[in-house]
Amino acid sequence: QVQLVESGGGLVQVGGSLRLSCATSGGAFGLYTMGWFRQAPGKEREFVAGISRMTGNMHYSDSVKDRFTISRDNAKNTVYLQMNSLKPEDTAVYYCAARLLTTRISGDAHEYDYWGQGTQVTVSS
Repeated sequence: QVQLVESGGGLVQVGGSLRLSCATSGGAFGLYTMGWFRQAPGKEREFVAGISRMTGNMHYSDSVKDRFTISRDNAKNTVYLQMNSLKPEDTAVYYCAARLLTTRISGDAHEYDYWGQGTQVTVSS
């Protein structure tokens, strides 16, 4: 089966940076369109960023645009989320997810086939 494992979360000050990683196994990583989502306590899961499997196209939510960068290393079967200029409202559990059989990046969590366990990001002032 396909497995996704996030890492790199932690506690940072406002304006700081973190780099999240999502390592995948059990499948052909190059065939997956990958996405990052986040969920704060009491709130719904929201789309953060995505990167397509073939074209490398990237898409970001308005709340993180110009601050976060998604990338992938197919040789390492890993997708990354570089987070800069972090704000308290970025505090959440961050999840990586994979879509199969499409290059289209979706902001709907229900359209993703596989999920990691999440990694906590906390931004304090």
